[in-house]
Amino acid sequence: MKRHFSGYHLVKLVCLLILAGILYIGSGATARAASTDTPYRDSNLTGTEGERTNIREPGTSQDADELAELNIANTVTVRYGNGNGSVNGALRVLIILTLIAVAPSLIIMLTSFTRIIIVLHFTRQALNTQTAPPNTVLIGIALFLTFFIMQPTLTTVYNEAVVPYEAGELTNEEALAKAAEPLRTFMYRQTQKKDVSLFMSISRLEWSGELDDIPMSVLVPSFIISELRTAFIIGFLIYIPFIVIDMVVASTLMSMGMMMLPPTTISMPFKILLFVLADGWYLIIKNLVESFY
Repeated sequence: MKRHFSGYHLVKLVCLLILAGILYIGSGATARAASTDTPYRDSNLTGTEGERTNIREPGTSQDADELAELNIANTVTVRYGNGNGSVNGALRVLIILTLIAVAPSLIIMLTSFTRIIIVLHFTRQALNTQTAPPNTVLIGIALFLTFFIMQPTLTTVYNEAVVPYEAGELTNEEALAKAAEPLRTFMYRQTQKKDVSLFMSISRLEWSGELDDIPMSVLVPSFIISELRTAFIIGFLIYIPFIVIDMVVASTLMSMGMMMLPPTTISMPFKILLFVLADGWYLIIKNLVESFY
């Protein structure tokens, strides 16, 4: 009896080939690890040979197991002095990954991003266009506007902190202090004094009214509260003309006896028409950017 080669048999054959390949690779790797003829190859470690600390003297391995073990004690090398505080190896990777994880929170909370995205969200809600513009577009606009607004501050941070640090003129602590100063100045200009006084009183700290006396743990939440308040005030002002349109349309439908027709369905085209005729995006973006200066 002839049997046809079905898809099931093809999948079974592929799985068997993959399993055979894995077993072959594994056996080959084991044979190479156990072989004493294979010369020792340096691992991809950082630092020079003079900076490394060997667990045992090179060439004193007794068997293949000792030869395969890592013989370098310091897999992370930090150089000071002539190296200008440069960080190598796994520590550099760890710092980069930490910055990548913290960067979204810093962009959202310590810059103008919060106010911009909230105002853009209120604008879309007032137009009642649901998902137009979509969230991706709003976030993109907010990010580019944030970069535009924060560019003077970021330039100051780069010139006063990053460049001297790379030249070896500043230590880590001094570079962090220099980098935080322009950012603190930007946040303090947008923060209301009553918000600072609130968190200073909660922390039971005395405040003389100067920026230098405000710790970062107080300035950041004070800035966030002030940004939320300002954003909601701007959002309320944006809502006012669109609420008037909704009221006029609702009154007209009630007078015509069309109570079953949702007023938002009729008012949305008029809202879009008003927004386009008034050049709404220009006015909102213009006044939103100017609110930071």
